[in-house]
Amino acid sequence: MIPRYTRPEMGAIWTDENRFDIWLEIELLACEAMHELGQVPAADLKRIRARAKFDPRRIAEIERKVNHDVIAFLTDVAEHVGPSARFLHKGLTSSDILDTALAVQMVRAADLLIQDVKAVRRAAATKARKYKHTPMIGRTHGIHAEPITFGLKMALMYDEFGRALKRLEAAREIVRVGKLSGAVGTHAHLDPFVEKYVCRKLGLRPAALSTQVLQRDRHAEYVAALALVGTSVERWAQEFRHLQRTEVREVEEFFGREQKGSSAMPHKRNPITAERLCGLARLLRGYAVAAMENVALWHERDISHSGAERVILPDATIVLDYMLAKLEALVRGLRVYPKQMRRNLELTGGLIHSQRLLLWLTSKELAREDAYRLVQLHAMESWRTGRPLKDLVLADPDIIGALTPEEVEMVFDLTPHFRHVDRAFRLVGLAK
Repeated sequence: MIPRYTRPEMGAIWTDENRFDIWLEIELLACEAMHELGQVPAADLKRIRARAKFDPRRIAEIERKVNHDVIAFLTDVAEHVGPSARFLHKGLTSSDILDTALAVQMVRAADLLIQDVKAVRRAAATKARKYKHTPMIGRTHGIHAEPITFGLKMALMYDEFGRALKRLEAAREIVRVGKLSGAVGTHAHLDPFVEKYVCRKLGLRPAALSTQVLQRDRHAEYVAALALVGTSVERWAQEFRHLQRTEVREVEEFFGREQKGSSAMPHKRNPITAERLCGLARLLRGYAVAAMENVALWHERDISHSGAERVILPDATIVLDYMLAKLEALVRGLRVYPKQMRRNLELTGGLIHSQRLLLWLTSKELAREDAYRLVQLHAMESWRTGRPLKDLVLADPDIIGALTPEEVEMVFDLTPHFRHVDRAFRLVGLAK
């Protein structure tokens, strides 16, 4: 079930009325091109342009009888046009109209998704700059590792969605292809000029070669790109879910004044948006599998892909549009708690400086194995007893014999961990 949707532009791309609009435009452009070739008289072209229209209810009525959507559409249009309708669909096959119109819809959908990703990046950039130097603990395997900043984390998100942007732009280009080449792609009954003319007017490229249909590897690549962008959404939604856990509580989704988190427990403030995004990402990956299954069609065409595409293409674009809009709002409204980040950073009593201590000892010509053994010994003791690592180090004559107390203080200083933050921001395009 598609979630409640608040932005109408994406849904409008996939309505019957919009699809019929594009079909009609393709038919009219084909007549114009054939007129250029001297195959449609000027009077008939004028009459077709003036009278051509459709009635979705009438199309549905006809389709119930003929069981063919394009024939139903053409029959309805012909009822409005009259005798000049004999020039409509001349030399064309249904898939010429279906696949070319679908390409237009997919390109328009990609344009909206590209806008969405740019909005997500703007939100991430704002948070990255604001918390550029806000220290927090980095985690590997879910365990405290070494210090980072929350700004670096958000800069990483900004960078990842830069790649998402490029993927969507590439996906848009791969499907920006139309075809009007007839029943098996040979242009047997239609000059290639018509295909070129129509595609140019629609902002498409004519396929170099096709069968009755455009090859579905294009569509599979498109949906796979959507699924991968959705997986990036999930990656960051999951990040915020973990950071909101009660034991962590370094960030929190916006929680409205009248919002309720649980029907049973009034204290609950749950990461419901992030959880929803993680679930929807699974749906997109399922659509990608279906799109790949559509690639292997029989010979010059069968219609095993058609029914699946009528579901997966509208749904995938609408779902991803929804996900990106929700992620952008989540990031923009994210509550960030620097004091809690600092408390968590200090939770392990300095264990996060173990690598820096190891490196200092090896710089004093202590063998790495010996230095590792010394540091790990005290680290495990700190884990067991809760005593700060620095206290244990200062009490060890073997270490103090190698490091001065001043050097030990430098070992436990956070500053060196953040000396390349500005460089990282420049590299991902967040210098300003």
